[in-house]
This record gives sequence, C-alpha cells and structure tokens, in this order.
Amino acid sequence: MRILSRVLALGAGAWLAAPASAFTVFACEPEWAALTRVLVPDATLHVATHAAQDPHHIEARPALIAQMRKADLVVCTGAALEVGWLPMLQQRSGNAKAQDVFFAASHVPLVDAKPGAVAGPWSGDVHAEGNPHVHADPHRLLKVANALAQRLQRERPSQREAIEARRASFEAQWSAQVSDWERRAAGLRGKTVAAQHTGFGYVWQWLGLRQVADLEPQPGMAPTPGHLQRLLGALKAQPPLAIVVSSYQDPRSGRWVAAQLGGRVPLLVLPATVADDAGADELVAWMDGLVAALLQAGAP
Repeated sequence: MRILSRVLALGAGAWLAAPASAFTVFACEPEWAALTRVLVPDATLHVATHAAQDPHHIEARPALIAQMRKADLVVCTGAALEVGWLPMLQQRSGNAKAQDVFFAASHVPLVDAKPGAVAGPWSGDVHAEGNPHVHADPHRLLKVANALAQRLQRERPSQREAIEARRASFEAQWSAQVSDWERRAAGLRGKTVAAQHTGFGYVWQWLGLRQVADLEPQPGMAPTPGHLQRLLGALKAQPPLAIVVSSYQDPRSGRWVAAQLGGRVPLLVLPATVADDAGADELVAWMDGLVAALLQAGAP
C-alpha cells in the first residue's frame, strides 16, 4: 500500500520543492481531505467529520465555523448528505469563498438517483437526490479526483502543472490497485449481504453483490425489534454472505441478527471512510480493508 505514496512523491517531487502560497481547504468528510492531500500536499486542511461520526448529522460548532471562515475552498460530498449542517456553516462563516462548494456527487452518476419516484424496498431514501456515498466506488472516486484536480488548478493556477503531475500519478497507481481488487474479489459476484442503511451501496454495485435486507425499517430510521424479526425468515432461508454495519452505527442490531442466524453469518463492522487525511495511503488502506473483510467473510 505504501507504493502508491512513494510513486506519487517521486512523480511530483520536483513540483513539491517549489514554494507555494498558503492554501486552506475545508473538507466535509475525510475521504475528500485525503484526495485533496494527494493533489495539493502543501494545503492546510480542516475536516468537519471523522470515520466514527455519522456525516448526515453534524453539529455546526463554533470551531467548524472558524475553520470555514479561513477556507479558500470547500470540498464536500453533496447530494444532500450535508444539507442538515453545511448551509449553517456557510452562512455563519461569512466567507464568500465558502459559497462555491466543490461537490463530489455532482461529477458522477448516483445510484438510485430518484429513490422516492420508484417502487423499491427502500423507496423514499433520506437522500432525495440519490445515494451520496460515491467514494465507496473506486471508479467514481477516480472521476471525482480528476474533477477536483481541475478545480484546484483554477484555484491555484501557479500550481497547474504540479497538480496535473500528481493527478496523473494517482490515476495510474489507483487504476492498478482497482484491477487488483477486482481480480481478488471476482468470487464475490452474485453473493448477497444484509446491511444497515445503504452506505456501502456503491461497493455492492462495484463488486457485484446484492443487498437483500436493510436493518433499518425506513432509511435513516434506527432498527426496531419488529422489523428485525420480520427479516429473519428470509435471512434464515437464504443466509447472506455477511451482516454489515458502518463503524459509526450501533452494532447491537446487527449482532442480534447474526446471533439469531446461529453464527453462520458474520457481522462486519466496516469503517465508512478513511481514518484520516494522510492521502493516497489512507485511501488504499481503507478500500483494501473493505475488500479483505468481504473476502474473509466468504472464505470457507
């Protein structure tokens, strides 16, 4: 995993030596901070959330307002993920630069783009614009990286060539990693999972898995005993590969379902994003961990 960072450093070393003016980025989620770090490693980064927090529900604290007030660029997911707290931060920061946010979800197609308009098991998702968790698909993440590089080049024209060099190095090495993950995970295609919410929906689509049950009775609503009991019949008849919850979610419901299935189905508590903004290494480590956990769950 450390190969990616070394290649990026070698490929762009000459550019990193050049002096650059201070540039501050406010990232709503750690994955976008990490991606920003890949492209502009000298930037000052402030991150509103971390892997143990639910990005849907964040308090607009004074510290975050102060950080956004200093930002030259704001990078967020979009697709209404931050609708409950980002507008308040923008308003209270009084920073004109914070109004033109780079939204990652605006640069890729979304899964379940109009969930309230179609009949499905989870119609009426809390995200009316579609599933916003696009960073969980490495192909979409690469498209976001390319779009973010273009935005950063406009923001820092003196660093245009340096940013392009880092972007090209990242694309080459990330694409190689994706090919390796897809080769290793080929045996997962067609298998099923039960999960809480659709935070990993892009992983399922990417690897050919199917989510056949949601522990939430309605999107965004905590699991209830009655709903979990109703799920058991189908899950006992056709046990899924795993029960999956995000690391910021309460695992007790998933643990109860796994216990009712007699220990035949493992409970996976997976991080919803990277651990910090260290850059390419963290992005690779996070995705590699997801693939490894799913492979272990499917091992005989």
